[in-house]
Amino acid sequence: MIPDRERPAEPGKFDDEHYPGYTMGRAADMLGTTQGFLRSLGEAGLITPQRSAGGHRRYSRHQLRLAARARELVDQGTAIDAACRIVSLEDQLHEARSLNRSRPAEPDS
Repeated sequence: MIPDRERPAEPGKFDDEHYPGYTMGRAADMLGTTQGFLRSLGEAGLITPQRSAGGHRRYSRHQLRLAARARELVDQGTAIDAACRIVSLEDQLHEARSLNRSRPAEPDS
């Protein structure tokens, strides 16, 4: 189906970095890794893929970024559990910084 040219595409799932738009096979191909590596990241608690109606794992862009960073660390010799912890902490720090930037500055007393 070709999108209607008169109506712009509605923002939504394609703009949502947390939308699980990638199958496990596609995600592994994009990252240049194996499906087993993605499963191991799930077992370590770094990413929890959503499941399709058929039970297949689906990954979001955000999860793929985390997985890519974990792969970098593992490729550098970091143990997978340690890599997952590092990536998790980096992600938490990024979120905290984003929240701080979005807060209005408090007036000086």
